[in-house]
Amino acid sequence: MASKLHLETALMPTSSGEWGWRHDVVVRIDHGIIAGIEEASPGLATPELAADRISGVVVPGLPNLHSHAFQRAMSGLTERRGTQSDSFWTWRETMYRFVERLSPDDLEAIAAFAYMEMLEAGFTWVAEFHYLHHQPDGRPYDNVAEMSERIVAAADTAGIGLTLLPVFYRQSGFLGQPPSEGQRRFVCDRAAYARLMETRVPGGVIGIAPHSLRAVTLDDLAWAADTWRGQPAHIHVAEQTREVDDCLAAHGRRPVDLLLDKIEDDVREDDARRWCLVHATHADAKEIARIAKAQAIVGLCPITEANLGDGLFDAPALLAAGGRFGIGSDSLVRISAADELRTLEYGQRLMHRRRNVLGEAARSTGRRLIDEALLGGAWAVGAPVGAIAPGNRADFVVLHADGYRDDRALDSWLFAADNAAIKTVYRGGIPVVQQGRHRDRDAIVARYRKMLVGIQP
Repeated sequence: MASKLHLETALMPTSSGEWGWRHDVVVRIDHGIIAGIEEASPGLATPELAADRISGVVVPGLPNLHSHAFQRAMSGLTERRGTQSDSFWTWRETMYRFVERLSPDDLEAIAAFAYMEMLEAGFTWVAEFHYLHHQPDGRPYDNVAEMSERIVAAADTAGIGLTLLPVFYRQSGFLGQPPSEGQRRFVCDRAAYARLMETRVPGGVIGIAPHSLRAVTLDDLAWAADTWRGQPAHIHVAEQTREVDDCLAAHGRRPVDLLLDKIEDDVREDDARRWCLVHATHADAKEIARIAKAQAIVGLCPITEANLGDGLFDAPALLAAGGRFGIGSDSLVRISAADELRTLEYGQRLMHRRRNVLGEAARSTGRRLIDEALLGGAWAVGAPVGAIAPGNRADFVVLHADGYRDDRALDSWLFAADNAAIKTVYRGGIPVVQQGRHRDRDAIVARYRKMLVGIQP
């Protein structure tokens, strides 16, 4: 199906190849893909152009490079301190107890709701780091990919693009510590994992996700990287100081150094960009320089990292070294592309005690944050997204301009208006969000609320 959209103001590559603002361009779309871009002829009315005119400021749809969909239904359940100091590790025990309640139907309802919210927040593609594979007692479903297929179905219901990342999880800690009872729904051997990697993702992408260096052996990591060479590869790394300490004790190396050694051994240099290092919060200066040199993407999830008390990644050091980052929603405690990027910048301001840490003289802070999230996110999800350019998906976010143009419109979105700035979201040239509301919101919300009643303890 072919169509045209006349964009009044859009962030896109210019004739020089640099990113910038263009005005009055017509985007030709064929089966959801941008087929061409041309200047709108002066004096021609919209009917003569046969193009729908889009007023407002248009930016490419943002990739969400890290999501655990089922955790959306946990929001609000972990904000009470226990008798001991709270941390990621105590939060994890609550998550293990929660996950015991979820059926395939529950997972699909939660994921559809989360993906609807992502679209309303400006995310048009999601990388789902999916590790809820088995029945509550740990036995595989008759269809080993039952839960993966529910994620695919939920993405289709919401209309979001999907990079499915089945998680490879084999142990509870470094040097082969056996899985805990709370992890039994996650654990796969190599044969079972290979079957999960056969899951069909129509119109999407599938990639590998060794959960972390503590959850797989180094041999498992090398096996997965070699078997699915060239596919997106995501892994949690250095999120917690305890993980760094345990890795040093087990291997005599810091986690990022150890991981990059394995990537360099087992992945061709021109494949390195497919790797997304999620969090990397406690990477030191040397490791950050290595990440940049390897062209791996750092997957930052600022809201979740703040919620869990993880710490702050040194983003200026990564950018200074020529590295890239993207953003993700992780635990989905709040779904907002603007809030993720604002939290990232504000965290850096607190750490470095100055303003506009990630801004530049040539680009506003909001503009640079958007540019980086688009480029790094597109590389990480392995899909033709993140730019309004021929060959890419026609995925757009239309902002209420409110009198602002160009970079100032982005600054207003990120630092003031948040999700209220979003007017329309297009997926494949088709509006799935209008006036800030998903086209199927009522049905998706009703199913989600019915599911919540059913899983109450």
